[in-house]
Amino acid sequence: MACANDALSAVADALRTALSPFPCMHWTADVPPAVLIALIGFAFFVLRGALTSGPAHALGLLVEFTLNPAPTIEVEVDASVTDDDGIKAEARKGAGAALRDADRPGKVQCYDPATLQRLGEVPAMTAGDVNEACARAAAAQKTWARTSYAQRRKVMRTIQKYIVSHQEDICRVCARDSGKPKVDALLGEVMTTCEKIRCINFNGEGWLKPSYRPTGPMMMHKTAWVEYVPYGVLGVIAPWNYPFHNMLNHVISGLFSGNAVVTKVSEHTSWSSGYFTRLCRAALIANGHDPEVVQTITGFGEAGAALVSCPDVDKVIFTGSPGVGRMVMEGAAKTLKPVILELGGKDPMVFCNDVKIKDVVPWAMRGCFQNCGQNCCGVERLFVYESIHDDFLKAILPKVKALRQGVPLAACGHSGDVDCGAMIMDGQMDIIQELVDDAVKKGATVQCGGKRNTSLDGQFYEPTVLSDVTPEMRISREEVFGPVMCICKVPGDDDDECVKLVNACEFGLGSSVYSGSQERGMRIGKRIRSGMFTVNDFGVNYLIQSLPFGGVKESGFARFAGPEGLRGCCLERAMVKDRIPGVRTTIPAPIDYPIDINKGLPFGMSLINLFYNESLLGKLGAIVGLIKHG
Repeated sequence: MACANDALSAVADALRTALSPFPCMHWTADVPPAVLIALIGFAFFVLRGALTSGPAHALGLLVEFTLNPAPTIEVEVDASVTDDDGIKAEARKGAGAALRDADRPGKVQCYDPATLQRLGEVPAMTAGDVNEACARAAAAQKTWARTSYAQRRKVMRTIQKYIVSHQEDICRVCARDSGKPKVDALLGEVMTTCEKIRCINFNGEGWLKPSYRPTGPMMMHKTAWVEYVPYGVLGVIAPWNYPFHNMLNHVISGLFSGNAVVTKVSEHTSWSSGYFTRLCRAALIANGHDPEVVQTITGFGEAGAALVSCPDVDKVIFTGSPGVGRMVMEGAAKTLKPVILELGGKDPMVFCNDVKIKDVVPWAMRGCFQNCGQNCCGVERLFVYESIHDDFLKAILPKVKALRQGVPLAACGHSGDVDCGAMIMDGQMDIIQELVDDAVKKGATVQCGGKRNTSLDGQFYEPTVLSDVTPEMRISREEVFGPVMCICKVPGDDDDECVKLVNACEFGLGSSVYSGSQERGMRIGKRIRSGMFTVNDFGVNYLIQSLPFGGVKESGFARFAGPEGLRGCCLERAMVKDRIPGVRTTIPAPIDYPIDINKGLPFGMSLINLFYNESLLGKLGAIVGLIKHG
């Protein structure tokens, strides 16, 4: 630690020396080394972004943001949002809470998965309710589509301003509805959403500008381009693992691209959707826009199916399981409605024999236990090379055993000081148990955990380490979506064998490889069949919102995020016009109707030879043919 501090001080001193000729930089003398380095790094990042995107663009945004500040909005909240112990319902014990109540038909019952406190209820919307909401969205979208990018940016900035000012409230609501610790909510819900808005505001307009295309010599008198036209209404079916981000993610890209967005939230995390919807609508109202452009659907499978089949919905974005994804695709196929499917994964993390174990242990912990393992791109398979396997196991076990699991809020007499929270779905723990039991039956070893945490009253599964996992086990092929670290040994430290083991899976969302040699890591990574890959890091793909997010095989198809995702919210319309006024395409007489049977064919062949025959003599002959038969 002392060496690290000395290095920081040395770097900071060098920076201060470099900046000393500038009087405006004398304040750096009083700034702690770590803070100074962070500030300089941030300034460098901003400057690099400005230069990459063009100084004029960056300057234009600076002027826009300065002269047209985002308004401050207020969103109606109560103690359940502002106070950890703000729910006064009694904590429950025993089995998971039922979402349906026979005495409350037409409602979804909402519960905190950690305390099993009743949070309230939301409407179980019918197909008629869904169609009405979509019709309102479609009507509002016609006006919204005519807004400028500056107007859309201002709405995004208004949302961002509220998020930054209410970070803990948002984290608290996410923790209450989905059982995750506040820090997990901060990293997975708030930070990702803020970066999404920043990236879209800075780059979105450029990504949606007309894309001009080469015309070729035959059409040299034409100008051709692709323009990105809003689909109209995007129907989003969002999962339950990150209720804030999974909703805002598509609202941000959908609104920015000129669409209305109708989101069916999960019945397991519907309570929080009211707060998040009020936030989005307040931002629209504050900037003079119709809030009906954002709609939220609550309910069960009937509501989701109605959203897919609704004639006012122009495209469907679904995140969930492959089984339900196929049902969504089947429903959309009836009207040939385009879909984006993100269907989860069995993401591998590989530790080669040349890594330093102390450096990779934190990444294994974060990859497997972030949000209690309930992550689409969480680490579900950990491939450790044989020569370091035993040492890695010795290093990781104390870390996992030391994880503090419990209620993530200071509520019902708990401190909220935990590392690992609750499982959102009680039934998911039965699935996890089946997979763990199957693995043990086939030779795997439970090093710790491996069962429900019965010392707690809510929906908890113990952080688990499972070693000796092999490809024939179900847990190697089926998504766990829980706090289970599955360790697979790579025999003989063989890179080829590693790739074979990694690819022996029907999922292909993300992947990561750690190696002392970045080149070696890249070689392995390029052979992994997945939609995303990172060398010597984990999860950063999603924090680089200019990259597309999505997978292959059972992990689905199409993308969100990046220019690909933003353009995926639009119809790609091919456009052509005359390049020079008055110079237009005409149909030569030999091939005009009625066609001259003696001249039409040789004239057409001569035309093709002129443009596509690589021989100079062939081209000269073509010119002669055009003159002769023209």
